[in-house]
Amino acid sequence: MSNELWNVKFIVHRQRKDQPSRLEAFNLEISPEEYVLDGVEKIWAIHDRSLNFRHACHHSTCGACGMVVNGVEKLTCITKIKDVTEDGGTIKVKPMRNFPVLSDLVVDMTSLYTRMDMAEAKTVATLMEAPLSDSIKRAANGSGDGEYIRLVDCIECGLCISACPVAATDHNYLGPVVLAAMQLVGLDDAPELIEYADTAGGVWRCHSAYECTEVCPSFVEPAWRIMDLRTQVVSKRFKKLFGSK
Repeated sequence: MSNELWNVKFIVHRQRKDQPSRLEAFNLEISPEEYVLDGVEKIWAIHDRSLNFRHACHHSTCGACGMVVNGVEKLTCITKIKDVTEDGGTIKVKPMRNFPVLSDLVVDMTSLYTRMDMAEAKTVATLMEAPLSDSIKRAANGSGDGEYIRLVDCIECGLCISACPVAATDHNYLGPVVLAAMQLVGLDDAPELIEYADTAGGVWRCHSAYECTEVCPSFVEPAWRIMDLRTQVVSKRFKKLFGSK
């Protein structure tokens, strides 16, 4: 790591539950090679021990440190200082959108976890179980042919819901992460999920903005999966209408 240090102003969202929010500024000397999460941790360690935020693994596996950085959803443990500002610049850090704020940068993600349970979300899957787009195949470092076990890439960080313009206006919308989980499970293996997917708050509420895919740190491609789930829903409904199995 370089010994160079930048002077960076962090502007951080402060709020306790059900109280008005405010922004507070902190000046840090920090390496441009360090990460935004490192900056938030230094603010806590040096300036204000009352600052609340989530963090755990520091290598983009747990999904705990999702925040909005300069207006864009980021996993802060893999977002370098130099990629979001410059020497003498500003980094504005806010909690994820479309979730209730509990304290400062911490949001209540209960709705996400409850809906993921409803969607029967998997933690592991075979490539044969999950149809893959070309870019997901490349991310898996293989052709996608054959049957072998892989971890499901979604880390349930919530960034896709935070970035989703539909989630911002409709709290009944299941959300991209939940619908992507349903697509992975598949309506053939879990036909009961169609009763959730084929609703006003399901696949038809998605406006195909692809903001979810843009911010996903794990290359899950939730927007593509929602489009594929729509195809599954239409196929199932047609087969039911015309009596096919």
